[in-house]
Amino acid sequence: MLHYAVVFFVIALIAALLGFGGIAASAVGIAKILFLVFAILAVASFIFGSLKNR
Repeated sequence: MLHYAVVFFVIALIAALLGFGGIAASAVGIAKILFLVFAILAVASFIFGSLKNR
């Protein structure tokens, strides 16, 4: 997930540099969603992993 978030962020940067504002905004939105999902899953994994090892 984090890899795809970084890929969409890079796409957004390139699109913004080339003047494609709509594509850049869409790519940034997708990157934000993917990063949020990654962060939630990472926190859940750490919590459940620590509970399992008790």
